[in-house]
Amino acid sequence: MTRTGRFLLATLFGLVLAGMVHLAAVFAVPWLSEQDAFSRLRGTLAADRSQSIAPPGESWLPRLDPAASLGACAYNLEEGPLRVSARTGALFESLSFHARGGGAFFALTDRAAVKGVLDLVVVTRRQLDEIQANEDEDEPSRDVRIVAPRSEGLVVVRVVAAFPSQRKDADAAAGSVSCVTEPLPGSR
Repeated sequence: MTRTGRFLLATLFGLVLAGMVHLAAVFAVPWLSEQDAFSRLRGTLAADRSQSIAPPGESWLPRLDPAASLGACAYNLEEGPLRVSARTGALFESLSFHARGGGAFFALTDRAAVKGVLDLVVVTRRQLDEIQANEDEDEPSRDVRIVAPRSEGLVVVRVVAAFPSQRKDADAAAGSVSCVTEPLPGSR
């Protein structure tokens, strides 16, 4: 092999190795980060309401939409299923569910509300099996059940204020979403 050929081969191997190291570093960031969204919202695990994560001038999030109010609550399904309830109004509202260390696995808007209320239950696959086993076949549950891929995660609430005068209503709606851990039926 000529000197130029060896140089090109070494350069190619170097570029491939650098690409693999770069990809490994990018994929490792969520697991190595100590200040991820879940860690910052860990305090909401004991609360029963979402916490505003974008108060004016104080947010730890970059480049916020000035028309959107954000609220979030963290959850740990090891303690039981999570019931998420939100009253909808005239403002656009969306809920997105994120697994810790992963992306969003479910999202919906206020258009899915029944009589102005969004009511959902986030469960693990095992909890869903237990709930279905204990369910009365004559009176099926009307809960919307979402199976989470991991036991830890967070719920993000976005409420859009079309006009600055609606900002207070949007902030109140984003902070009023209920996130309550419930015991499994039959384990009371």
